Amino acid sequence: MPATASSHASDEQTFLDEAALHCRQRGASLTPIRRQVLALLRRQAGGLKAYDLLERIKVAHPSVSPPTVYRALDFLIEQGLAHKIGRTNQFVACNHDCHDVAGLFLVCPQCGRVTELHDEAAVAALSSTLESAGHTLAGPEIEISAMCRSCSAHPPARD
Repeated sequence: MPATASSHASDEQTFLDEAALHCRQRGASLTPIRRQVLALLRRQAGGLKAYDLLERIKVAHPSVSPPTVYRALDFLIEQGLAHKIGRTNQFVACNHDCHDVAGLFLVCPQCGRVTELHDEAAVAALSSTLESAGHTLAGPEIEISAMCRSCSAHPPARD
């Protein structure tokens, strides 16, 4: 059955309500600005840069400043609700409940789309290989440059 605009809104509302519950269970609060930042991140599958978020939030809250957006992003990351993708300096909403294992983030080098995967076997193998080389993961995000399906189907023209 095709999704309707109301089912998308309902899905988003459920997602945000679950995020608010997650925060309350951890003794934190998903304030209206934090909630709006998370909603915007969720709507943008490829991720958003902080100043893009700021522009979108200013539509409803003209007095919002950059530090407000950065504090909201820091909070969402701390709560496990968002991730920073260093390769593109973007932020994405977390698509998984549990982060006992690092997440794999596929970043398309052509369009910048970010896809979050959780593959415990792949992360375990990578962690083992890193350990053998005398290294450990520095953070919960493992970024991999990988062409998305759309860009693979339509590669850029070469001169």
